[in-house]
Amino acid sequence: MGRVDGKVALVTGAASGLGLEDAKMLANEGARVVLTDISDEKGAAAAEEIGANAAFFKHDVSSEDDWKNIIAQVEKTHGQLDILVNNAGVVVLSSPEDCTLKEFKFANAVMSEGVFLGCKYALPLLRQGDGGSIINMSSTASHLGYPIFFAYSAAKGAVRSMTKSIAMHCQAEGYPVRCNSVHAGAIETPMVQFAQGRTGETPQEIPEKGVLPADSLGTPRDIANMILYLASDESRFVTGAEFVIDNGLVARPAG
Repeated sequence: MGRVDGKVALVTGAASGLGLEDAKMLANEGARVVLTDISDEKGAAAAEEIGANAAFFKHDVSSEDDWKNIIAQVEKTHGQLDILVNNAGVVVLSSPEDCTLKEFKFANAVMSEGVFLGCKYALPLLRQGDGGSIINMSSTASHLGYPIFFAYSAAKGAVRSMTKSIAMHCQAEGYPVRCNSVHAGAIETPMVQFAQGRTGETPQEIPEKGVLPADSLGTPRDIANMILYLASDESRFVTGAEFVIDNGLVARPAG
């Protein structure tokens, strides 16, 4: 307990799935957490579930004005920002030939432009502290070829590259801010259920302990544990890195 005591964290896409678990984990370890999402009802319920250390604000991460307003609200309420988790994401199912320009722009507006805007507008507040951490949620789709997730993969690839540039920018400018990316494999969340055609089905039961078999999905906590490490001062010597949390998927030989 207390691994992020005294810190203020902003988690986007925090109404459900990975973002919600990240927010819970950070709050349980002592952070004051600002949850944002486009879903009012779910976001407010999530903050209420977490308790006094959490607050929710509606937020479209593709909106520059929304980012300006959210960061201003964080500064007004807390006077600091120590952790930014750029988690918000969407899935568009279409191949390179089937994907429309509208779909491509939508996916990238949320997951590429949204991450850019978050980093751009959060940095002035993050760098005022003595140990800021930006954690960008990418995906194994930035390492592997998934034709049906074409637009999603493009956006996550951009996140992978941006993360390294942001990390080096902060070092070059002498900012006390680190920036890393997390590349999750298939995790049992509403987004993955949708991508696998299982929307509305009962979530799979996945053991909380022990090594999982190769074909297993992961749990949101598997990702939140890494988020907590990167958010804490334990990872002070880690920046510009990518963390693949995928049960060996990227390393596994084909066939």
